[in-house]
Amino acid sequence: MVPPGGYLWWYLDALSDDGQYGLTIIAFVGSVFSPYYAWARRGGATTNPDNFCALNVALYSRHARRWTMTERGAAHNHRDRTEFRIGPSQLRWNGDSLVIDIDEVGVPLPRRVRGRIQVHPMQLFSFSTPLDASGRHRWGPLAPQARVEVDLSLPEQRWRGQAYLDSNEGDEPIERAFTEWDWSRSLMADGSTAVLYDLEPTRPDARLLALRFGTDGEVTPFEAPPQKTLPRTAWRLARRLRSDGPVTVHEQLEDTPFYQRAALRHSLLGETVTCFHETLHVPRLVSPIVQAMLPWRMPRRT
Repeated sequence: MVPPGGYLWWYLDALSDDGQYGLTIIAFVGSVFSPYYAWARRGGATTNPDNFCALNVALYSRHARRWTMTERGAAHNHRDRTEFRIGPSQLRWNGDSLVIDIDEVGVPLPRRVRGRIQVHPMQLFSFSTPLDASGRHRWGPLAPQARVEVDLSLPEQRWRGQAYLDSNEGDEPIERAFTEWDWSRSLMADGSTAVLYDLEPTRPDARLLALRFGTDGEVTPFEAPPQKTLPRTAWRLARRLRSDGPVTVHEQLEDTPFYQRAALRHSLLGETVTCFHETLHVPRLVSPIVQAMLPWRMPRRT
């Protein structure tokens, strides 16, 4: 159960075997990006996280980019041990794989996203670790190595590739514990996944996670390379990545005032890898100006 004011999300990213397609999907309970959830907390209203759920779908390709994040109230959602329904879309665990049926409308252009995505874990993990000193915020990968099957009718695309699935949860609003973080995941040559989680990277109380998730189910810490400063985004968002050598931006996937996502090329553990990388800047997220802008990208259905 997610406590009032808290949050839970499941995050999936995937890249096609031919490198032509990519996606990210985030299923939110108590959406940390929701201006409606933030306004409810500030106004003293009931802040049941199940009343602020959303399915964020982002598709990346040369031919079709889509972005959806319609938030829905409790009357439109249902969640139990194996199923999470958010309006007309749902996520379902069938015992072997995660099945995601999507029926959403994009913003700001109202283009529909419809179809099925199946995620087949190669190894399931029950690993979880605190992200803050008090342990009120936690993270852990569920399937750091997985295969994905994408079958969409709108926009029409069918492909297979490699995927990554994890989860974050918190017992309080995210702004009470963090100001910023940089996160990345890299698929290594032996099939393992290396994750770097730089929390508060510019402060004395910085916390760093450098973990390798093996195909045998083992979790192994490794010595993180030096921190490299990346070029600021178009929104002038500062970002960093730990790398043994130069870092190049292979593709900028998302660029907002408070959050960026990119595919980067860099050196890690003696290999040249492509990683999914994200930066979150919480003070920008909770600023009144940004909160007033967010409904344009995150409409709500009550």
